[in-house]
Amino acid sequence: MSALTHVQKKQRLDVAVSDTGKQLYKPIKRTSDLAAPIMQLSGHQKEVLTCQFSPDGRNLASGSGDKTILLWNASDNVENYGILKGHQGAVLQVQWARDSTLLYSCSTDMTVGVFDLETGEMIKKCKGHKAIVNSISVSKRGPELISSVGDDGAVKIWDIRQKNPLFQFEEKYPLTACAFSFDGGMVFVGGIENEIKAWDLRKGEVGYVLSSHKDTITGLTLSPNGDMLLSNAMDNTVKVWDVKPFALKNTRLVSTYEGRLMLTLGAPHGFEKNLIRPCWSQDADYIACGSGDRSVVVWEKRSGKMVYKLPGHKGCVNQVDWYGNVLASCSNDKTLFLGELNLEEVQ
Repeated sequence: MSALTHVQKKQRLDVAVSDTGKQLYKPIKRTSDLAAPIMQLSGHQKEVLTCQFSPDGRNLASGSGDKTILLWNASDNVENYGILKGHQGAVLQVQWARDSTLLYSCSTDMTVGVFDLETGEMIKKCKGHKAIVNSISVSKRGPELISSVGDDGAVKIWDIRQKNPLFQFEEKYPLTACAFSFDGGMVFVGGIENEIKAWDLRKGEVGYVLSSHKDTITGLTLSPNGDMLLSNAMDNTVKVWDVKPFALKNTRLVSTYEGRLMLTLGAPHGFEKNLIRPCWSQDADYIACGSGDRSVVVWEKRSGKMVYKLPGHKGCVNQVDWYGNVLASCSNDKTLFLGELNLEEVQ
């Protein structure tokens, strides 16, 4: 049976109307081609731990504790068009290939998976980690490489055309998040030691360390232009770092949310200690992050002002991703939301 099996469960949250057909409130200005301003997606059998839009924004992938990855059309009625199977454990993060022909994933089964999206088959399992693989990242320039980090403290850089990692480094503590630099020459990693280290792949050493978090790093996301790194941690803070190559060593922290430096906003992480992963808007003017209080928070980066706090989920919100005016979120409640935002109204 083809791996591209259909699951179709979704709910449209439309404008409320009275018995007479009169709208009870004025509908918001539509800013996307979704069938409704908010779409709830169901289909996973356990918590949804990761979600990401394809590079062109047309599709969405979600990974779950049920060991599967679901594929969705990210417009109109948001139809599910496939299930990817192959992992023997929970899927902790998914990442699209640059040309959207492949999907990469990492799992508690200690592997990095590679799926062919035309056939729906897992075509490769990158093996080498000795514990749970918590995070992966795809390089933005040069040859397409994948970085992976795990509870074994290993940092591995993969070229899927080869059996073994191109590079591998070892830390002495579990790693929970990673992100490539814009040019692919460095990979940022964070874990339970509360620091973010920038590993220089050419030199095989740590180029610099970003220190300010007080608890485990749970998510790292590079800005679209590569100048800034967004980090989330279990200390209830979200931070923005200047990672331009010429940034001065002691001035890399440019914004702090729920911190003591420039701005004091943030989202509570919660007692569940999930790997909550934040995201940027495409223009990098806004930041979004899930939280342990079941909400999604959106800030304006320049001012640090919280412009949205979005309810709806019934469990910890593990990851958010943004394309155009549509924000996707996934949760321990086994569902995803796709919601359109009208940022003009908050400017």
